[in-house]
Amino acid sequence: MTPSTRIPSDQEIRALHEKYAPTPEAFELVYTHCRIVCELAEQLLTRRRLDVDADLVRAGCLLHDIGVYLLYTPSGELDHAGYIRHGVLGHDLLRDLGFPESLCRFCSCHTGVGVTREDVRAQSLPIPEADYVAETAEEELVMYADKFHSKTTPPTFVTPATFTEKIRRFGGDKVQKFSRLRAHYGDPDLTELATTYNHPIT
Repeated sequence: MTPSTRIPSDQEIRALHEKYAPTPEAFELVYTHCRIVCELAEQLLTRRRLDVDADLVRAGCLLHDIGVYLLYTPSGELDHAGYIRHGVLGHDLLRDLGFPESLCRFCSCHTGVGVTREDVRAQSLPIPEADYVAETAEEELVMYADKFHSKTTPPTFVTPATFTEKIRRFGGDKVQKFSRLRAHYGDPDLTELATTYNHPIT
């Protein structure tokens, strides 16, 4: 592996979160979510013996929401209206820091079950018109694992049924894609993690 594609360690990634988190509360919310997504992905990876780069998946999980920090206002409030931008912001941040595209894409390609240029146009989303869709097995696994935990207040674990209903308003094609992902990866076991992190399951 060349220096330009070296996968950062957990400690290096945590340091990035600490650097860009505007408040301790923001750090706790975002970093804890990233750790949970990582645990979910590793659970699915182990259960299905997936042919993926486990180290790249781990780094992708821990970095995928780094752009959320850039949406906090000076008063410490999260800009929920512009939340869709967090993936693009994270991608740009990691790119500017010199990270390879293979890591940057975990930020921009994990939202929903993929955001297409048609979605951007139809929904008038405040991001550049492009396809933000997982292309590698690693990107798809991180995207899928992310669906089962939400940074709501309070944070919650999300069942497959709840997520299915959430995306139904975006079209039957999104529901069908999530169904295909479930068939491939299976449903994660949320119970133990919910107990560990004291987050409810919805």
